[in-house]
Amino acid sequence: MDFDTVIHGARVVSSSGATNCDVGILDGRIAALGAGLNGVESIDAEGLIALPGGIDSHVHIAQPSGPGIEMADDFASATRAAACGGNTTVMPFCLPDDGQTLREAAAAYLAKAQGQCLTDVSFHLIVKSADPVTLGQDLPALIALGMTSFKVFMTYRGMRLTDAEILRVMDVAREHGALTMVHAENEDAIEFLREKAERSGRTQPVQHARTRPVPVEREATHRATTLAEVADVPVMIVHVSNGAALDEIQRARARGVRVLAETCPQYITLTADDLDRAGFEGAKWVCSPPPRDTQEQAAIWAGLEQGAFDVFSSDHCPFRFADTAGKDAPGARASFRNIPNGIPGVETRLPILFSEGVGKGRISLEAFAALTATNHARIYGLDRKGSIAIGKDADIVLWDPAMTRKVTQDDLHHGSDYTPWEGFDVTGWPVRTILRGRTVMLNGIPQGSPEGVHVARTKPQVMP
Repeated sequence: MDFDTVIHGARVVSSSGATNCDVGILDGRIAALGAGLNGVESIDAEGLIALPGGIDSHVHIAQPSGPGIEMADDFASATRAAACGGNTTVMPFCLPDDGQTLREAAAAYLAKAQGQCLTDVSFHLIVKSADPVTLGQDLPALIALGMTSFKVFMTYRGMRLTDAEILRVMDVAREHGALTMVHAENEDAIEFLREKAERSGRTQPVQHARTRPVPVEREATHRATTLAEVADVPVMIVHVSNGAALDEIQRARARGVRVLAETCPQYITLTADDLDRAGFEGAKWVCSPPPRDTQEQAAIWAGLEQGAFDVFSSDHCPFRFADTAGKDAPGARASFRNIPNGIPGVETRLPILFSEGVGKGRISLEAFAALTATNHARIYGLDRKGSIAIGKDADIVLWDPAMTRKVTQDDLHHGSDYTPWEGFDVTGWPVRTILRGRTVMLNGIPQGSPEGVHVARTKPQVMP
């Protein structure tokens, strides 16, 4: 039998094991794993590692960001960067603009993505209002259309929900088979510290980190897991940045609460000192939760090594630095509270974890596949994604484990004008990204036309 494409000679990795074999692709799916396969297209992958296409389940693309503020990435640039970083699916958040219903927002967001994506996409929803229309009509309807996860915030004015509102949202998730994601930081405590900092004239970018200390995340994580326990639902705690918050998650799990945990590259490589730079430079590293210190980095690494984290995402939230519609927004130099919140990272997520994790012996290739693809697919209901297995979409990335590169803005493809990892040394880089059997990146260069689609999802599978 001739396949459309055969990958020859790679070390093929899944979350359960690795072997040297050919991969036969037919009609966009993996049709065979074996030896001596023949294809119309033959890809020589000797010396390379074949991994499941990365799934980045926490990205922000073309999202409303406040009056006069614009995200640096639209769907074209974000998915181009994602593909060049070894990803085949990204999961951005659909946020209703002021005066817009959740269903109206979802329709408009789908229209923005149409015909623009080099990778596949699948939307989470953001619930910023617990009104009867949102909870009684829009959420159930959108869950039925395959948007089976949504995020709630315990911080940010205009976004945060009260505990009672979060419980009502969780109840909808329980009734309709969806997953609630929680940004866990205590807004009242943060505002108390912000006001104190500003009154004393401490307004520079590093104050963003100092007014969002570990206790505000630890407390909110405890509260989020307790609310999930009360509502009897699983919950995903996103972008966990420190050991104390992870301890709260582990304690909840010990009580029988179904808690999932996510962390990100910034919490294993950056620190709050990155925000403490001369002038306005530290604004480049402003994100929430903020990077911590080397002790907390070690705690996050321990969680990754011991299997405490389910997924590793980027929290890609890009703004341009030298732009009054970005980091240098009106009022941003006067106070850290006005700096747009987020950093770019969709293209560097996988190389950083591969280099720092696999390359330095902290995690196995199998764990890397699970943390970056397989677990995302299982948890969020992407049934045809996340594994190199017969019948799955042929979403495959070929890695050169020996390639050494220095991260630099000039080589990246996102819409931002900087990278927080400028000059960071990496060993191991994706050299070919294949989406449903079609090469979309080769040797760092995007390939072909944007044929990515929005993928409707099934009910999340929280436990393995």
